[in-house]
Parts: sequence; structure tokens; C-alpha cells
Amino acid sequence: MVSLSRKNLLEDIPRFLVAQAGIMFAVSLVTLQTGIFNGFIRSTAQLVYNSNADIWVASDQLVQVELTLPIPLSHVLQARTVEGVERAEGLIFSSALWRPPQGEITRVRVVGFDLNGQLFTPRNIIQGNVSDFKKPYTIMVDTTSIDSLNVGQIGDIADVNSLPARVVGFTKGNNSVVSNSFMFTSLQSANGFLTSGQTSELSCTLPSGAQELECTNTYSRLPETETSTESPPPPNTLVASDLIQYVLIEADADQDLQELKQRLEATLPNTRAYTQEEFIEKNQVFWQQRTGIGFILGLGAVVGVIVGTIIVGQILYSSVSDHLKEFGTLKAIGASDWVIYGVIVQQALWMAVLGYLPGMALCYGVATWAAATEGILILITPVSAIAVFAITVGMCVGSAIFAIQKVMHLDPAIVFKA
Repeated sequence: MVSLSRKNLLEDIPRFLVAQAGIMFAVSLVTLQTGIFNGFIRSTAQLVYNSNADIWVASDQLVQVELTLPIPLSHVLQARTVEGVERAEGLIFSSALWRPPQGEITRVRVVGFDLNGQLFTPRNIIQGNVSDFKKPYTIMVDTTSIDSLNVGQIGDIADVNSLPARVVGFTKGNNSVVSNSFMFTSLQSANGFLTSGQTSELSCTLPSGAQELECTNTYSRLPETETSTESPPPPNTLVASDLIQYVLIEADADQDLQELKQRLEATLPNTRAYTQEEFIEKNQVFWQQRTGIGFILGLGAVVGVIVGTIIVGQILYSSVSDHLKEFGTLKAIGASDWVIYGVIVQQALWMAVLGYLPGMALCYGVATWAAATEGILILITPVSAIAVFAITVGMCVGSAIFAIQKVMHLDPAIVFKA
């Protein structure tokens, strides 16, 4: 009966192509929506994927990777004294103003890491080397940010806050969809960029009934100036009071990470410690549950399935209606209902396979193009591809059920009617 199902399917080529276009649309919509969602969720933790740290220590006020309060660099020194810590390094991750020589200003995410460390290094460096960061105020940006940052080659210079930054390399695939462009640099240079153009002011007050002054050190930014042609002084050596966002921890071999987390939180005041998996999950939960992105993308996938089901159902129902006499003939010569149902289901399965393959190929092409040109990750995993195939088969078989209703009560006598 397979040949009969193929004959019915290919008898009317224009109708067959319309059906396959509908299935391709449904497959593409579901695949791209789920791929965008998966890529988006992974992208929110792009900074974490750049690290080899076992544990991330942050402020206890952390909401997600880009929304947290700074902590002092002294926490790095304290963490190194905790039992079970093999290595501890500081990481700066903060926002700054990017002012190119030409074009509009924008914001960048300054990522400052320890050049002598081993727990964080920009991934996929396609031009330049990490050793280039030893020169003050040298940076790397991602190739997908070239247009938005108005830089195009090594040696280009732009102001970050009020200091000139020189491009010494490029990375690929290191941006986050939900963040400003990443700008990698050394820990010292990052601190210099973020504190440039600021003056500190010490203010002290004597609270009522107190015997000691309470003093706070506040910062104010100086007025913006034109880019200076003179080389700025090298960044200051970091001290314990300088601010960072994260302490990266490498645990000793065979060290229980949950126990080490407890010791770190007890030693470092006002902090929380997360394993890498916990930190990634915390970011994913934030974007899934506290934003409407998951709902919107999921709704698009559901719409794709509904549209595809309707199109396939209409095509199969029309095909069965056009071949009622043929099905009546099969019944008249003794074919069982299950044989006839098998013809219709096989026709639906052929439509599923022939619509899925070009639809998935199209999605892979779109994902490759988006990653190369826009830096947008559309993550199509083997698991998601198999799941979409299962949805496609279910959609087509479900549509076949509606068409089967047409022949359930078919009278074989229809063959002998004029």
C-alpha cells in the first residue's frame, strides 16, 4: 500500500508543493523559535562559559550576572586563605561609555581579568594574543561588534569613559544577546577605564548621639573632554579596596564544592557562592521566569504547529475526498478499514519526512548566517532537532486522523454509482 500512498501524494504536484510548504513553515517556525530561545538562554550566561572556575563568589544582592553589586578586591586575598581553595582570581564585569572617533556613542561591558590567572580567558581569539593585554589600555572586542563600535582593524582607538583604548585583537562568538558588546582587557586597565574621569570626595557626618564620625567616599565624574593626543598615565596597581564584581575559585582536587561554598560565604562577608552550574541556572531561571521572553517564543512555536496542522489537514482531507471511489473499490474487493487507514497515515508520514528535511536544512542555514553576521546564537541541538521531528510526525498523523473520518463510514456501493 506504500505505492498507493505515494501515488495519491504525487498525483497533484501543485497541491503537494503547497502541503510541503506548509510543513516547512511549521518546522522552520518551531525550530527557529526553540533555537532562538535556547541560544538566548545560553547567551545570558556567556561570561560564565568563558571561565574555568569551579565556584563564582558575588555579592549577596546578585540578581543575575549583569545585575549585582561590587565587592572589594580584598575578598580575593581572603578567599585564598580558605581551606580547599586551590586558586582565587578577581573579575571585573561592569558597564562603561564607548566613544569612537566617528559615529555614535554606545555602552560596552568591560571584562577585566587577571593576566597571570588561569580561570578566565576570552574564548575564540581569532586575532591577537592574551599577552598583548600587558600594554596599558589595550582591549579586544568581538567581530560581531565591529559595526556598532565603529572599529575595523587592530590599532584602532576609541575612548572608554575618558581614556583611550587601543584594539589589539578580536574574538568570535563572545557577545550576549541581552548585553552590550563585551570588551576584554586586563584587570588593571579595566579598573582604570571604570574610574577614569572621576574625582573622589570624602564627606563625614556626626550622627545624633554618636561619638565617632561616619565618613563616606563618593565619586563624581568630571565633564567630558575631547580625546587627548597624549598618552595617559599607566593604570595604578590594584589595591585591596578596589572594586570587582566576582571572585573566581578553583577548588582543590576531590574537594566537596558545597562544603567549600559554605566556608567561602562564612569567610567573605555579604557574599554568596555558586557552582558554575548553579550560576548558569540562576541566570536562566531569571530570564525564563521573570521576563516574558519564554512565553513569547513558546507562543510562536505553538502557532507554527497549529498552522502546519491546519494546512496538512486540509490537504489530506481534500486528497481523501478526491479518491473516495478508489477507497470504495478497496473496500469492495475486501480490504479492511485498517488497510485504508494505513494508506492515509503513510501518506501523512511521507509528507512529514519530505517537509521536515528541507525545513531543518533551511533552519541550519539561517542559524549559521545569524551567528556569522549578527552574532545571534540560534542553538539547534540534536535533542531539539529530534523533538521537532517528533512534533512534525505528530502534526501530520494528527491531521491524517481528520481525513480518516471521511472513509470510516464509506459505503463500497459508491463504486457502482454514476
